[in-house]
Parts: sequence; structure tokens; C-alpha cells
Amino acid sequence: MWRRCEKRISVSPGFCLLAAWFALENGWGLLWTVLGAAALHELGHCLALTLLGAPISGLRIGVFGAELTAERRELSYPGELASVLAGPGANLLCAALLTALGGTRWAVFTGANLVLCAFNLLPVRPLDGGRALELLCTWAAGPAAGEQAARWAGAAAALCLSAALAWVMVRTGGSLWLLPPAAGLLALSVREAAGRGGDLEYS
Repeated sequence: MWRRCEKRISVSPGFCLLAAWFALENGWGLLWTVLGAAALHELGHCLALTLLGAPISGLRIGVFGAELTAERRELSYPGELASVLAGPGANLLCAALLTALGGTRWAVFTGANLVLCAFNLLPVRPLDGGRALELLCTWAAGPAAGEQAARWAGAAAALCLSAALAWVMVRTGGSLWLLPPAAGLLALSVREAAGRGGDLEYS
């Protein structure tokens, strides 16, 4: 099975550079912790899609994380919404279980899962929150309303988050590894405002 999927997995150079930059600034241990939480997130998506009978055709790992390509035409709105929210749900469940165990040994991994869950629920496509907002509005009021809501909420949220990251860099006098995500979010804001954000997949 792995051999069949191997050619469908791609990793962007931008992700490799950002990961290396993050590790140099924050240590390789923290990088592997974040990547572990990200892998759990994608496993949540994969499990939900598999259970719902939606074949996964590809995985691209980029600056904003992983983007799954799946055959979604046969999914109902509730099914697709469950698939989208399964990634953040996996992170939240893991954090809850580790917290219930009461040990401080996994505190950093718990925090990484909570941050990843919250970040992915932002209403910005290709993040899960943006896709979930589009699905909910489409389900309630039709595709045009879903696209419009996701477009403007995404543009505003991406612009605000980009400004927040810039503020952090200025206040700390460093954290320059945040520069690529800040620039990427600014580009996403422009993309959404221009109406070109609707062709992205699960993250």
C-alpha cells in the first residue's frame, strides 16, 4: 500500500526551508514534537475519509502544513464536514487524553496539539476552519453563499493573523522564522479577496 501512495506524496522546498529554520531557532526536539502533532492531525483526516469511503489520491506538504487530495463527490455535507474537522478533533482528543493522564512529561506535546488544533480552526482556506465555514454556509444557503462567507472571512482572518505575526516579530526583536508564514498569510488574504481561494483541499 505504501508503494502505491509513495508517488502521490510531495514535499515543497518551502516546507523544508521553514522546518530547518524553525529547528535552528527553537531546537530539533520541538520541531519533531510539532511534526508529531501534525502527523496525528493528518491521520485524523485520513481515518475519517477512509471510514466514509472517500479515496485519498495525494498528499502535499507545504509551508502551511499538509494538503490532502481526496475524492469527495460522494460525500454528503455532514460527511465532508466530519472529514474536515477530524484533523483538529484528533489533536484535541490527544491533548485531552494526555491532560487526563495528569503527567507533565507530555506537556509540550499536549501544547503542540492544542495550538495546531486552534490554528487549523481559523476561518482561512486551506485551513480546516475555512473549509468548514464554507461547507456550513453552503449547506445552509447554497454554494454562492458558502464561497462568499469563506472568501471574506478568510481574507479578514488571514490579514489579521499576518499582522499579529509581524507584531510578534517586532516585539521580540527576532522570531524571523515567522516571516514566511506571515508573508504567506498576507498572500492568502489577497488571494481570498480576489476570489481565488476555493480550489484548495484538506489541511
